[in-house]
Amino acid sequence: MSSAVDARRPQSAIAAVICGVWGAAIAVAPGVAMKALLAAPAIVLPLAWWSLHKPARWISLFFLAALLLPPLPVPIGDSGPHPCLLVAALGMLAGIIWLADWRIELTAVSAGLIALFGVLLASVGLAAIDSGLTAAAGSLARVALLGISVYVFFYTAYGPGRQSRSSLAALYGAAVASALFACVDFYYQFPAPAGYGPQFVWLDTGVYRRAQGLFYEASTLGNFCAFFLVMIAVALTRPRADALVSRKALWAGGAVFFAALVLSYSRASLVNVAVALAVLGWLNRKRVRLRKLAAILAAGSSAAGYVTWKVFPQFVEMYWLRLSLSAEYLFSATSGVLSGRVESWHTLMAWISAHPWQMLFGIGYKTLPYTSFLGAPVVADNMYLSLLVETGVVGLAALLFLNVAILRAARRSDARGSFFGTWMLCFWAGQTVQMFSGDLLTYWRVMPLYLWVLALAVRA
Repeated sequence: MSSAVDARRPQSAIAAVICGVWGAAIAVAPGVAMKALLAAPAIVLPLAWWSLHKPARWISLFFLAALLLPPLPVPIGDSGPHPCLLVAALGMLAGIIWLADWRIELTAVSAGLIALFGVLLASVGLAAIDSGLTAAAGSLARVALLGISVYVFFYTAYGPGRQSRSSLAALYGAAVASALFACVDFYYQFPAPAGYGPQFVWLDTGVYRRAQGLFYEASTLGNFCAFFLVMIAVALTRPRADALVSRKALWAGGAVFFAALVLSYSRASLVNVAVALAVLGWLNRKRVRLRKLAAILAAGSSAAGYVTWKVFPQFVEMYWLRLSLSAEYLFSATSGVLSGRVESWHTLMAWISAHPWQMLFGIGYKTLPYTSFLGAPVVADNMYLSLLVETGVVGLAALLFLNVAILRAARRSDARGSFFGTWMLCFWAGQTVQMFSGDLLTYWRVMPLYLWVLALAVRA
C-alpha cells in the first residue's frame, strides 16, 4: 500500500510543478490578450472533453461559439480567426470516433451539396492559374469554411448526430442574445470586436456603423435575423402544444430580431422575410385564416417597430425613407436603389460577353474581390452572377440544382407535418431571392445553422 502511494508522489509533484509554472507564466505575461491565451487551456480542454462524450454535443458548442463569441484579434483574413473553428475541428474528431455510425444516403440534397462543394474546390486550381497563389489560398480558405456547413448537414442527417434530439430552445436563447447585443452595440457604438465591413449610416447626430453585432458585417446579421423571424412566424401558425419555444419567448425574441434587422439597414433580408411569409401564407391558406395571420404579424411588427422607433427615432425614420425611396425609384433609378450593384453587374456581363469560353469553369471561387484578372477587383453582390464568373456554368448549375433540391426536400418534410420542413421551405424560398443581392454562401458562421435545420427536416 505504501509503495503505491510512494509511486504516485513523483507524479503529483510533477503535476504541481507544471501547474505552478503555468500560473506564474499567466501572472507575468504582458497584456490581457497574452494572459487570456495562456489561460485558455483551462477552459478549452474541459470543454473538449465534455463535447466528445456524446456525438452531437460539439454541434451545440459550435453554434454557441459562432453566435456569442467575437473573432480573435489576430490579423488573419478579413476579421481574424474565430474560436468556433476549434469546435469544428472537434467535430471532425467526433466524426472519426463514431465512424461506425455513418449511414450516408445519396439523395438530391446530399448530391447537390457534394456537387457544389466539389466544383468550388476544383476551382481553386483555376484561381492559382489566373490570379496567383495568394488569391488561390484565400479561395481555398473560403471553400473550407463552406465545408463546415456541408459537414454539419451530413453529420446531422446521416452521421453520428442523426439520433440526437434537437435543442432548439437553447439555440433560440443564444440567437436572441446575439441579436440583442447587436442592438446594444449599435446604440453605444462599441469598438468592433475584430475586423468589420465599412458599412455606415449618416444621420444628423453623426455617422454610425450599421448594426453587425458579433458578425463581420451587417448583411450577415440581417440574414441571421430573417432566419429566426421566419421560425417565429412558422411557430405562431402551429398549435401551442407543438411549440418548441413558449409564445412569450417567441414574441419577445421577435421584437429583438426585428429591431436588429432594422438596425442592420438590410433591405434584402427584409425581402427575404416577405417572400418567406408569402410562402407560409400559401401553405396555410386552408388551415389558418389569412386575415387573422396577417393581423397578428402586422400587430407584432408594428409593436416591434414602435419600440425600435422610440429608442432609435432618427435611424428608423431614415430606414423607412430608404425603403419608400427604393420602392419609388426601383425602375427609374435602379442603379442608385441597388447601391451601385448595377455597375458591377454590367462590368461582369461585359467580361462574360468578351470571354464566353472561360464561363465553362470560371476563374476561381471568391477571387473577384481580390484579383485584377478582370482589370480591377469587382464585388458582385449577386450569388448567381459571381458563381457564374468564378466557377462557370458548372458551378451555377450546381447551385441551382441544390436550391431546387432543398425546396423539394423541405416541401416533402412539410407535407409530413415537420416544423423544420416548413421553416426551411419558407426561409430557403426567401434565400433564393436574396441571393440576387448578396453572396450568401460566404456567411459561413450562420450557414451551418441553416443546413442543420435542413438536416433535421430531411431526417424527419
